[in-house]
Amino acid sequence: MKTLPDYLATGLEIVSVGLNPSLRSVQAGFYFANPRNRFWRALERSGLAPGLPPPGPAALCALLHEHRIGFTDVVKRPTAGGAELRARDFRHWAPVLEEKLLHYRPAIVWFHGKVAYRNFLRYTRTEVMDVAWGEQPRGIGPSVVFVSPNPSPANAAFGLDEIIKWYAALSRLRRAAGSDRGSRDHSHGATNKA
Repeated sequence: MKTLPDYLATGLEIVSVGLNPSLRSVQAGFYFANPRNRFWRALERSGLAPGLPPPGPAALCALLHEHRIGFTDVVKRPTAGGAELRARDFRHWAPVLEEKLLHYRPAIVWFHGKVAYRNFLRYTRTEVMDVAWGEQPRGIGPSVVFVSPNPSPANAAFGLDEIIKWYAALSRLRRAAGSDRGSRDHSHGATNKA
């Protein structure tokens, strides 16, 4: 199966977690490749990662190495749309994601959309809690969890300005998490299965 590679490393400040790769992104070779996707515009305007090259693999490398932001997905199987995903996809891939996050231990795990985070919870936890926008009450191991609206053009409920607002909130959380990372414990009983 051809899919997008993970952009992960130890010491990351943020790991961006999408629902799954789009076929267009896999073909282009980088995350959020659809020109109508609001991710890159919101990222630029929010101040979360200033000074990036144009969207593409070079921008992803700059995010990873200069801004300490990595990328992965809840499900690695690419589809034309999230509605094509099935329970078996989440049953297989959500625990794989959990192992990656527990291994790399980023300061913040950033889920794009409630659907991505709810399905992660549904297939890795015995309970599924309500999900609100922003910082979540429980983390993954030592990592804080943050949920923002999905920037996909399919998510017309949120405009660019609203998405920018949530990315700016993530930027503030990043600064706060960096200043007290050692004192936070957002663990909820997750165990490293590796």
